[in-house]
Amino acid sequence: MSTCSSPVSRDTKKSRFMAFIVFAAIFMAVLDGNVVNIALPTITTFFGVDVTYSQWVVTAYLVTLTSLLLIFGRVSEYVGRGRMFILGFVVFTLGSLACGLSPDLPVLIMFRVIQATGAAMLFSISSAIIFELYPRGEQGKSMGYVGATVAIGSIAGPVLGGFLVDTLGWQYIFLINVPIGAVLIPIAMKYFGSGGPARKDTRMDWPGAVTMVLFMVSLMLALSFIAADLAFTLPVALYTGIFLASFAAFIITERRGSKPLLDLSIFRVRAFSLPVLATALYFIALFMVNILGPFYFEGVLNLPPSQVGLVFLIIPVIMVVGSPVAGWLYDNHYFPYYAATGMAVTTISLLLLATLSKTMDLTLIVLAFIPMTIGMVLFQSPNNTEIMSSLPVDKIGIASSVSATVRNLGMALGVSAASILLSISTSMAGYSGNVLMAGPTILSSAFSLIMVVSAVLTLLATGVSIVSGRNEKKRPE
Repeated sequence: MSTCSSPVSRDTKKSRFMAFIVFAAIFMAVLDGNVVNIALPTITTFFGVDVTYSQWVVTAYLVTLTSLLLIFGRVSEYVGRGRMFILGFVVFTLGSLACGLSPDLPVLIMFRVIQATGAAMLFSISSAIIFELYPRGEQGKSMGYVGATVAIGSIAGPVLGGFLVDTLGWQYIFLINVPIGAVLIPIAMKYFGSGGPARKDTRMDWPGAVTMVLFMVSLMLALSFIAADLAFTLPVALYTGIFLASFAAFIITERRGSKPLLDLSIFRVRAFSLPVLATALYFIALFMVNILGPFYFEGVLNLPPSQVGLVFLIIPVIMVVGSPVAGWLYDNHYFPYYAATGMAVTTISLLLLATLSKTMDLTLIVLAFIPMTIGMVLFQSPNNTEIMSSLPVDKIGIASSVSATVRNLGMALGVSAASILLSISTSMAGYSGNVLMAGPTILSSAFSLIMVVSAVLTLLATGVSIVSGRNEKKRPE
């Protein structure tokens, strides 16, 4: 594996310590994209708004993060991955401080955009750094660690968030990042300060960057207005038109550009494009569950936020142990259908949750999380490794950026889809108002519906992974 763009030489001790810093940064960035889920009912009530507006505290972060990943991946080629990593850490920490001090919802959303900008700097190059820090033969395990970190940050948010909301207030789900950043940033400057070599011939594709940001933001705005009104209103038509026009402009720009932001030819590599598609389907489904889960447990089972966090704790515990094991299995006992098997298990578990949500039995629901999480574990590490290893060495950076972009776009789409389905479900039941006050019957029906839709998505991901596995099985060593 070439290390021409790696910020360090491969000294084992130094590499492992650097990897720890990167994992910590990834965890913080992912956590703050998800910790708000558990606090969303509290924030909704605190500011006296509807969930279709308060959900922008989550969506603004995810949209900003997603739309900037490829851009910062390219910018890192100018400045070096190490310098980009440090700058992202600083911006993220300062953004966290500002979020915790926000006096109203619009200001909070604005600072979430700044916080997400720092997270995008971190995410855009994190997988590439980790992939190059580990030697060949351990890269599946390294992607297992990345997958575990992302998954734990995605789902451990409710654990920490519930505790902080109950004991200190929702502001501290952001403020907790400040002392962590204050400790880790100086250490990161010591190890990543050299920045690594930058390519002098790199040119920024500004038309591609602008059109990409425009189509992603307009898509999320269109979906948010659909969730709010459940109708094809003028704003929906306007933003849908902007989305279609800017998306078409982006594709044309990238096809014609000599130095495109996104080299579309990489998607012709089936060993890359199929796992990327499976990733998108998986994260849409996962975030549909994540966004509505706290509302179900608080509104149906009357659990306080801290206990809701404990319910979700089983998932990161399994991820911590299972993801590296799945990566080790992939490295040492190759089987092309690990990812497909994992998605199949997750699909069955989601259908089980759809049924159990009507029984309102907490024990059975928690037990159903176990096979669901095992399926996630079997899927993520092999799937991530295929994405990172399917392209030539000189395209590791773009593979990292695309993977992170698709992952976070899936998260954002999952949040929007959950909001739309929740609005549809409550509207059909004849209810409008505070979601937590909708009652157990309405909320359990909404949760069941979203579990079924999530299962359909993971079933599609299963099929994609089977095709990908067949393709991988035919690929020569």
